[in-house]
Amino acid sequence: MKFLDLAKVYIRSGSGGNGCISFRREKFIEYGGPDGGDGGGGGSVWVEAVDGLNTLIDFRYQQHFFADNGVPGMGRQRTGADGKDIVLRVPVGTEVLDEDQETLLADMTELGQRVCLAKGGNGGWGNLHFKTSTNQAPRRANPGQEGIERTIWLRLKLIADVGLLGMPNAGKSTFLAATSNARPKVADYPFTTLHPNLGVVGVDGVEFVVADIPGLIGGASEGKGLGDLFLGHVERCAVLLHLVDGSSGDLVKDYHTIITELELYGEGLAEKPRVTVLNKIDTLDAEEREFLREELEAASGGPVMAMSGVSGEGVQDVLRTLRTQIDEDRLRHRISDDEPEPWQP
Repeated sequence: MKFLDLAKVYIRSGSGGNGCISFRREKFIEYGGPDGGDGGGGGSVWVEAVDGLNTLIDFRYQQHFFADNGVPGMGRQRTGADGKDIVLRVPVGTEVLDEDQETLLADMTELGQRVCLAKGGNGGWGNLHFKTSTNQAPRRANPGQEGIERTIWLRLKLIADVGLLGMPNAGKSTFLAATSNARPKVADYPFTTLHPNLGVVGVDGVEFVVADIPGLIGGASEGKGLGDLFLGHVERCAVLLHLVDGSSGDLVKDYHTIITELELYGEGLAEKPRVTVLNKIDTLDAEEREFLREELEAASGGPVMAMSGVSGEGVQDVLRTLRTQIDEDRLRHRISDDEPEPWQP
């Protein structure tokens, strides 16, 4: 399945049905009077957050969503049927933006959340509503209300607990593959990751979700590379895991490049809790590890951990540190193997 996190969609709610002008005509009934029914209401356009989706690829092949119009009223006081609603099913974490791509219409952060994007038009009144003591045979009915037509943008921001940041080839995908069942593409060349990956990581009986986004490079805020396109996916993360490649040759410059891009992006990313890790220590001896770690601590102004996603050294310590930064209500507790399975009919 291809990954798509931005889609332009055209929606239109249904128009209401017209009211009816009708008079009762029956044998032996001299004064039948008006009996025109009301028109039915138009269908509305809804957006709903559903389970089982992590991309907006469905909206690449269908961009137009039109709800049904209401049925006009009929004689004998019959009201027209309402038009059917139409529902846009999106992944949890999707933002609905107006045509300007800035005005937020809805933020679908909870499973099952529903928001009305375009309400259907009301049905028109039939001539039965206009009967009075002085106008007992009105020949007037209201037309149905027009539906609402608008253009919206859907922007997906993956909901994860931990966001992986780093330069290309910093070892982010290797870390995700080593700690979860996710299988991102891993290779020895830059920009192996072309779209975000999600993995569920477990430690000490709890699980949390980690998002791996494409690597950042200098000038990403000006459109260079790929990572800046996907930084929105780590906006909702509780903590950022910043991996620095210990074999890069200039890890201090790499560190400042990522921090600069976070500050230029804005949205509070630079202020989020951050765990800095010296990665790929399996390629370093003890003296090099200590020297590079001290350099990185001086550049970051805080503690720096060390690990190797390939050998697994230090990985569990990093996971435990991440766990302490995540709120308890975001963690998912594992079901112990000793507990009996729930009863099923």
